Amino acid sequence: MQKKNLIIFLFLVHIGFMQAQESKMVPIEEGSFVPLYGASSKKPVTVKSFFIDVYPVTNSQYLSFVKKYPEFRKSKIKGLFADKSYLTYWKNDFDFGTSNPKAPATNVSWFAAKKYCECQGKRLPTMDEWEYVAMADEKKIDARTKTEFNKYILSWYEKSKTYENPIGQTFKNYWGVYDMHGLVWEWTADFNSIFLSGESRKDKSADKNLFCGASSVNATDLMDYAAFMRYAFRGSLKAQYSTRNLGFRCASKTKL
Repeated sequence: MQKKNLIIFLFLVHIGFMQAQESKMVPIEEGSFVPLYGASSKKPVTVKSFFIDVYPVTNSQYLSFVKKYPEFRKSKIKGLFADKSYLTYWKNDFDFGTSNPKAPATNVSWFAAKKYCECQGKRLPTMDEWEYVAMADEKKIDARTKTEFNKYILSWYEKSKTYENPIGQTFKNYWGVYDMHGLVWEWTADFNSIFLSGESRKDKSADKNLFCGASSVNATDLMDYAAFMRYAFRGSLKAQYSTRNLGFRCASKTKL
């Protein structure tokens, strides 16, 4: 009996350790960069220091969330907060089927992702924060001008079902963050803010042209094209949408 209890105890310790690793955050130092939407003005935006999750939220983590918050279960969530694709690959409220428990949770709406982060005492990263972290490769804070880095990003767009892969299989970037590219797309707090007025983004309205036609983006410029793909995808979303290749991770002003 004692041996059985010891085995159960060790198993629970292991589960707790793994969950702690999945929820680990790293600090991101303050910095500035010129985002794609600032291409016409060349004005950099400043990103204040913050913390971000090392990995996207996993199926096992999201399962723990829906067990605690029944209003976000597959059978309970209201149409106002998620479309019919919400958790569509799950068999039921407490079973994500054949999906890897360490694979990213997808088919999650913006509303649900936002609530998840808030329940952890965190928040979704802003678009500028996400892009700032995502522009780093293994050695440089800003690798956007490196041809091989952009080719890596674009090659991922050609692959299918990467969302089935477990977290942490892509490269570890300068900040110690995994899976910014190569696994799933990710929600940001202000995912559709680029389509607000130029004044509200403190940027020239000419940048709106980036999203009105291919003529606004030089397809031979890998840096612009790789980023454009992300902005264009975000622009197609609404907060209640959910899709199989869209997940999320959390951020915070302080380490939790």
